[in-house]
Amino acid sequence: MSVSGDAVSDGPHLETSGLSPAASLFHSLSDPTRLAILRHLSLGEHRVVELTKHLGLAQSTVSKHLACLRDCGLVDSRPQGRASMFSLTTRDELLDLLAAAERLLALTGDAVDLCPTYGATSREETQVR
Repeated sequence: MSVSGDAVSDGPHLETSGLSPAASLFHSLSDPTRLAILRHLSLGEHRVVELTKHLGLAQSTVSKHLACLRDCGLVDSRPQGRASMFSLTTRDELLDLLAAAERLLALTGDAVDLCPTYGATSREETQVR
């Protein structure tokens, strides 16, 4: 690896090497419904029916998002009777990450939500399709 000035010049691979898991983590957090589920689970364990009632969403929608969060290792479930109780796997670390995101958003204002590629308008257009 050679360094010229402040830039490292060994190709783009070095810049992105190892970042795939982080990108996947942020993608798993990129949906407002999943963030709402995580926020509610930060208060403690909940069954799907409780999350459905709290969020005002269909059971299938909540279950789909919980499956995604479980596949990503962010939530876990345990059986309780005929239901499953869902909880955060790493509550403190997730709350730290979300708090850091809130601090960053406070510093950048609405810029990220106004972004034409990833902002609110682009999400609305994606949902309409």
